Amino acid sequence: MSATWATEHFAELRTDGATLAIAGTATVPMFAPGSARPADNHSAIVEFLVDDVDRVHKELADVLTDVVNGPATMPWGNRSLLFRDPDGNLVNFFSR
Repeated sequence: MSATWATEHFAELRTDGATLAIAGTATVPMFAPGSARPADNHSAIVEFLVDDVDRVHKELADVLTDVVNGPATMPWGNRSLLFRDPDGNLVNFFSR
């Protein structure tokens, strides 16, 4: 399987059922500075493609307790909502 490179710091491995995105440390400040920390169980971000990030944020507002970065448009054009799950893992809901 070949990776699709968007930049020198970001690549995706795509299958019919999922996409694995791999990003270098240079991309972390674009999400939220210091949010991902290598070797500290804070280095992976689980991402889910949703239809409307702002709608999902409103629907989950009462249950999200650790929002790292509220709905924002990333430099590459995706709309993103970054938060931590109850175990501290980073989760990103995004739309293109």
